[in-house]
Amino acid sequence: MLATKTLLLLGLGAPELLFIALVVLLLFGGSKIPELMRGLGKGVKSFKEGMNEVGDVKADIEDEAKKDEK
Repeated sequence: MLATKTLLLLGLGAPELLFIALVVLLLFGGSKIPELMRGLGKGVKSFKEGMNEVGDVKADIEDEAKKDEK
């Protein structure tokens, strides 16, 4: 039941998240928030794609190392 009282995001609870959301709303206004979230989503997608590429490169290096051992 502890998970319902606090979120796993740095131990922030509902009142803290509501305060942060209110500050963001006051700073950027309602019309800019979808644009900010869209940019954040694109950034996260780009980061995930980059991490997948790093994994592919690592696998290629390991395959080459195995070939050299044989």
